[in-house]
Amino acid sequence: MPVREGVRVATEQGLDLVEVAPQAKPPVCRIMDYGKYKYEQSKRERDARKKQRVINIKEVKIRPRIEEHDFQVKLRNALRFLNDGDKVKVTLMFRGREITHASLGRDLCWKFFKELENQAIMEKEPKVEGRNMIMVLAPRTQEQVKGD
Repeated sequence: MPVREGVRVATEQGLDLVEVAPQAKPPVCRIMDYGKYKYEQSKRERDARKKQRVINIKEVKIRPRIEEHDFQVKLRNALRFLNDGDKVKVTLMFRGREITHASLGRDLCWKFFKELENQAIMEKEPKVEGRNMIMVLAPRTQEQVKGD
């Protein structure tokens, strides 16, 4: 129907002619209350924003010569972060000549991951960056947990 006729019909009904799909050939228009349409659209956007989850990266710092109890405390912290849905960046800090034993640090990172294997996936493998070794763990999704 021509635009003028659509506008005339809409005004007779006390409504507006709203273009809903301008990319379509021909463009699609509807006769509706424009204010109500805008309100419902903003309400849908608000609901979509509420459902979005922001993923933060939490950091756990450890040393190569960490004691077992301290290691367990760091593991519990990492587990809490993963259960909250955040990623965990494990930073193994080397001091002095400890960097020459990077293989021991790598083993420690793998031990950390093995303890959290059911709750986390390794997003970034242990890698030396300067005087630190960095590994990133991400929480497993429900599908990944059921699949194991």
